[in-house]
Amino acid sequence: MDHIADAALELTGQDEHEGDRLQLVTFNIAEEEFGVDILSVQEIIRPMQITMVPHAARFIEGVINLRGKVIPVINMRTRFNMPAVERDNNTRIVVMEFGQKIVGFLVDSVSEVLRIPASTVEAAPPVICGIGSEYIRGVGKLEDRLLILLDLDTLLSEMNAEAG
Repeated sequence: MDHIADAALELTGQDEHEGDRLQLVTFNIAEEEFGVDILSVQEIIRPMQITMVPHAARFIEGVINLRGKVIPVINMRTRFNMPAVERDNNTRIVVMEFGQKIVGFLVDSVSEVLRIPASTVEAAPPVICGIGSEYIRGVGKLEDRLLILLDLDTLLSEMNAEAG
């Protein structure tokens, strides 16, 4: 986990799309691999005490206190209608900031920090693994796998509408 955070810190000092390359933090939910723009990721932490919030949307796991800030944590398995699993040593909370919001995504594991050519990203097909394509910015074609790039703005605006 620490090597991922260190790599993320090294990359953030560079331009976001240096030479038309996307810099991404990748994580796994079930058998799928997802990526988000590295500049949206504040940090990656091990799960900590999560306090449940009454009457919150079902995908809101609760809130955490991270250095004095109360941050909502979204269970990405629940959000994407995937079956629940026990947390293990690989489970992480990816703390992200976009717009003026800070939120944590509870994910099965964090994979790596990648730089991929923007030319390898294609528009999303209509439905991928049950997730509406409106939440997907594109699909990155890597040598041996596909990487689903999440559109954080759309994902969070939909979450706010459902929670409200």
